[in-house]
Amino acid sequence: MTTLIWGALPYIAFVLLIAGTIWRFRYDKFGWTTRSSQIYESKLLNIASPVFHYGILFVLVGHIIGIFIPMSWTEKVHVSEHTYHLFSLYGGTFAGVLAVAGIFLLVYRRRTKAPVFRATTRNDKLMYVVLLGSLVLGMVAKLSHSTGDGYNYRESIGPWARSLFTLSPDTWRMEGVPVLYQIHAVVGMALIALVPFTRLVHMFSAPVQYLFRPYVVYRSRDPRQLASRPERRGWERTGS
Repeated sequence: MTTLIWGALPYIAFVLLIAGTIWRFRYDKFGWTTRSSQIYESKLLNIASPVFHYGILFVLVGHIIGIFIPMSWTEKVHVSEHTYHLFSLYGGTFAGVLAVAGIFLLVYRRRTKAPVFRATTRNDKLMYVVLLGSLVLGMVAKLSHSTGDGYNYRESIGPWARSLFTLSPDTWRMEGVPVLYQIHAVVGMALIALVPFTRLVHMFSAPVQYLFRPYVVYRSRDPRQLASRPERRGWERTGS
């Protein structure tokens, strides 16, 4: 069972992520969308969507830092385990609460706005359940082992996760991990496998180029040029 869960399941989830994303891109390009429901209701969406997206982004960054940055790196910059634990506890809890609050607002919106609810699919419902479960389990696990310096997952879960990329998973590192952390990891892998088959796939189409777009320059038009007139050769001076 240890080999199956911590040695095989991560690769199964990863294969489903890659293969499912490729399949979705090739055969369901028109479905590669969040299926925006803003046309039905926008007031609550304008609050819930940013809250959720900022929260989940902070959660993702926290997981990347906690799992893929070894303890030796933080020790070299003189960040003690206690300092790291406090940062992880308060920062991670804040990010989790923000993401969960966003999900609750989005679910509330779907349940109370009939047109939005009718546009909700079974995949949407499954995605919300798994995503919410993963977030709540992560916060409960963190808060349940928060006394002192807390549970140091960077000595067990972190090395195990990094060993997956060497194709030689250290499954033994997960044997002494608290049950809540183990369940959180399993649900997280299930979420990774579900990404290509839900609206979460739109994360791979984030408009990154928007950050590097050229400035949009607005110019006022000369009132004398608003009426029709014969074309003039060459360039004409624009207004400011």
